[in-house]
Amino acid sequence: MKIILISLDTLRASRLSGYGYSKPTSPYLDRIAEQGVLFERAYAADIPTEVAHTGIFTGKVGLTTGIVSHGSELTHLPKSIPWLPNLLRGAGFTTSAVDNLYQLKEWFARGYRYYTNSVGGNRWIDGRTVNDLALPWLAEHKDESFFLFLHYWDAHTPYLPPESYIPDFYEAGRDPYDPDNRSMERAYNHPAYPFFKHHHYDLVGPVTDSAYYDALYDAEIRYLDDRLKELDAQLEKLGIKEDTLLILFGDHGESLTEHDIYWDHCGLYEPTVHVPIIMRWPGRIPEGRRVQGLVQQVDIMPTVLEAIRSEKPDGVDLAKVADPPAMDGRSLWPTILSEMDGTHEAVYLSECAWQAARGVRTNRYKFIRTYDAGPFTRPPRELYDLDADPEETVNLAEREPELADQLERQLESWVEAKLNGREDPKDRQLREEGLPFRRRIEQILAASGMTWDEWFQDPCRERFDQAAEGRH
Repeated sequence: MKIILISLDTLRASRLSGYGYSKPTSPYLDRIAEQGVLFERAYAADIPTEVAHTGIFTGKVGLTTGIVSHGSELTHLPKSIPWLPNLLRGAGFTTSAVDNLYQLKEWFARGYRYYTNSVGGNRWIDGRTVNDLALPWLAEHKDESFFLFLHYWDAHTPYLPPESYIPDFYEAGRDPYDPDNRSMERAYNHPAYPFFKHHHYDLVGPVTDSAYYDALYDAEIRYLDDRLKELDAQLEKLGIKEDTLLILFGDHGESLTEHDIYWDHCGLYEPTVHVPIIMRWPGRIPEGRRVQGLVQQVDIMPTVLEAIRSEKPDGVDLAKVADPPAMDGRSLWPTILSEMDGTHEAVYLSECAWQAARGVRTNRYKFIRTYDAGPFTRPPRELYDLDADPEETVNLAEREPELADQLERQLESWVEAKLNGREDPKDRQLREEGLPFRRRIEQILAASGMTWDEWFQDPCRERFDQAAEGRH
């Protein structure tokens, strides 16, 4: 039995043609979905990258593991918490990863017999680099029962796709550097600008048309799609495609100017928390299945463990792949086999990086409670009717206070039950360190001779650029 788990970092579900997008971003991903199952309403309960992947490899949400912040010096995952690669290696699988999450936290390398750190000299990682490392490994280990984790970063900023991919997504004759186009002004004068200037805008160039950034994101997805096609061709060539359980997921999505978020992944809104999950296993997963109910990323681990117990591969100790206690995830197999539609009646959402907020997403509504808005302007409570307002533009919290109160109580009861008397790790983070990404901006500002308060009161791009230039 072969298992390949693929993280498609920063991949927003609604930007895939298989999820209804009108542009041809994902023809090969669509083909994989047609050969298996696509989960239409899959959610990242914890965002962004660090907390999302911790949940996936433990089957537990952040409040269960205590990992709720991204980039915090306070977080630690005890080795006593069951970890998927550890379990599979102990059961007899050859475990491998092509990944660089070890750069974030040491626990992401746990359990692997082979861990290839894909980080290079650049901040970004090209999908071709991942394939160049993964494809030879597959050829070498094709006759073994293995678990392989691959992490593709192409859809993450900075968007730097090959030039040949851009014309399919950017209108012909349009000028991304048109001096009369002012659509980038809000992004360039946003309080988060100092961070993105160094890590995104300067790398792309003096763009004036915000639509060009959207086109670059789409082009990155199409480039990623071609890399996945190459990977699948290798499985076919090696004769192991039929034996491989293939699972693809987005760790979080991406906001493309919605809610004052410019090409980044914060905020508990649909562009960031609604992610793709696609699975294929020929002969075991029905072709063309689309699950419409609510599921979440922590459901992946119990799904993998159940698949192994059902398959009973030679040389694998099935006792070692029993479901660990206290998992929040639920196996997706009843939904895959049409025995039920969805695994959860509600998904509880959390973030603590650029801002600190929690929310609950039901079949119809979403409630968000913001504790620290960071560099954004947010009301303390938000309520959206996603049936009537899928883009979350009309906040009903004041218009429908009883419903907002009800959902807030539901959220608070869930948090209290998960903590079971323990201190809230979000509260400790805000008290002892503050928002992790605010500290990043403060460090950049300090190098330019500015304070957070000075900048936040007047976030002017020209003012920051002049200050930064004057210090260098």
